[in-house]
Amino acid sequence: MTDVLPDLVAPGLRLVICGTAAGTASARAGAYYAGPGNAFWPTLHAVGLTPRRFVPTEFRLLLDHGIGLTDVAKHGSGSDRAVGSGGFDVPRLVALLERERPALLAFNGKNAAYAALGRPLAYGRQPAPFAGVETFVLPSTSGAARGHWDRGPWEELAAAVRAAAPVSPARA
Repeated sequence: MTDVLPDLVAPGLRLVICGTAAGTASARAGAYYAGPGNAFWPTLHAVGLTPRRFVPTEFRLLLDHGIGLTDVAKHGSGSDRAVGSGGFDVPRLVALLERERPALLAFNGKNAAYAALGRPLAYGRQPAPFAGVETFVLPSTSGAARGHWDRGPWEELAAAVRAAAPVSPARA
């Protein structure tokens, strides 16, 4: 079975951001966070994680800034409700994190975090790591989640990324 979107990961990244699954627009475009109402790309820039606002088709450039991307469900696409929990592959996510060893993991939305951790969580830095990686839960950037939007946890994450150990020279 083919992944809807490929993992964007490499050893020694500062941050891996994990969504629930590719949205419909992202699957169609072959690019992460491509939905017209998604605040992902403007938020990365606004909190200082990227030097400029990237567009979805430039997602591979995030590796140059020490940032990777993945999803809990790699084989389905659409809204969280449409994807459901049947496609969640938590063992795959754990193996990816254990292999690549990023400094930080951030779940883009409580649904992604709940899928991986199996319990309700508050936004922000989590008290325990996941797969040995310091973990954050962030408000979803999806346009469908706009009613729960708060940039504060994203700013907290950006500060932690800046304080994280330097990445390998190839990933600076």
